[in-house]
Amino acid sequence: MRGGSYALEESSKRAVLVLEDGTLIKGVGFGAVKKVTGEVVFNTGMVGYTEALTDPSYKGQILMQTYPLIGNYGVCSKHFESDGPKVEGYIIRELCRQPSHHTSEKRLDEWLEEEGIPGIERVDTRYLTKKIRIQGVMRGILQVYEAGDEPDFQELLEESKRIPDPYERDLVGEVAVKEPYRMDCGGKIDVVLIDCGVKRSIVRSLLNEGLNVTVVPPTYDADKILDYEPAGIVVSNGPGDPKRCGAIVKTISSLIETDLPIFGICLGNQLISLALGGDTYKLKFGHRGQNHPCMDLKTKRCFITSQNHGFAVSEASLKDTGLEVTMINVNDRTVEGIRHKKKPIFAVQFHPEASPGPNDTYFLFREFKREVEKALGRV
Repeated sequence: MRGGSYALEESSKRAVLVLEDGTLIKGVGFGAVKKVTGEVVFNTGMVGYTEALTDPSYKGQILMQTYPLIGNYGVCSKHFESDGPKVEGYIIRELCRQPSHHTSEKRLDEWLEEEGIPGIERVDTRYLTKKIRIQGVMRGILQVYEAGDEPDFQELLEESKRIPDPYERDLVGEVAVKEPYRMDCGGKIDVVLIDCGVKRSIVRSLLNEGLNVTVVPPTYDADKILDYEPAGIVVSNGPGDPKRCGAIVKTISSLIETDLPIFGICLGNQLISLALGGDTYKLKFGHRGQNHPCMDLKTKRCFITSQNHGFAVSEASLKDTGLEVTMINVNDRTVEGIRHKKKPIFAVQFHPEASPGPNDTYFLFREFKREVEKALGRV
């Protein structure tokens, strides 16, 4: 058992986190009084907790922030990446209950309570992060309860041995749109985005480049997508195991035959690789944060990138796919970018739309636009 050493007078709520290896951690509760399960992962970002909490890629996961103070600038809906928080639960070191920022609309704990998301604070997140880095991500149970209404901890420990695997769920289907919609910026080029759990900032980035965007559900097949007569295709980010997205992979395979320009981001990178015969695998603890260095293998230039993924493309599996690796992660040499040797298809594992400070890789949206214009004969 491991917990914090702080006084608990700030909140009437208590919380407990139990991991599948039997680790039990007590702390202060905030947000919703509720019990949830999920995969416990960590994010190393110093800012951007609102964006992380609303990122659909975190569906099925209990998110932990390694940065110690969270909530100090409150919550502003302008920075949401979806219609609300998508995490199952939230783990932090210390919650700021008196935020100070001119854009703040409400406190973090108020917002999470309204949205039904439980959180735990005053725990040793450094200890937890080191445990996950050594042992890998684990499933966990997070329960927030009122003081005096303590749960049966032994029962929770028993329950931790049979936590359901979130990857058995259709996580993409849980967060993606059910009906198509169009965002028109007044441009002269139309593209289709396959929504696997898209972040709003990806759509904004495409619109900023003068591309009208039609967002379609992941259930749409190639024929339905081609009915929109797109000049290019974007495959978005999203949650879960890419190998469970067989229908989307089949759709991408058909779209590849059309020679339309295709741009993949995060999960989109993995799905394009699978569609061309490549393979993916689960990382030990994933890449989640805003300071991941990625190197362009051609120019040797290093970019600082924002990332959120637990799976990666197997470089060895790309040998006969027509794809070549364009970028790698400097930390662990995993695949961060791919490009087809003959077709206008490319993808990246990181998030070029993110702007936690640096905007190193935003140019990829302009590169996609150039590919589309080239295919239309405009350049």
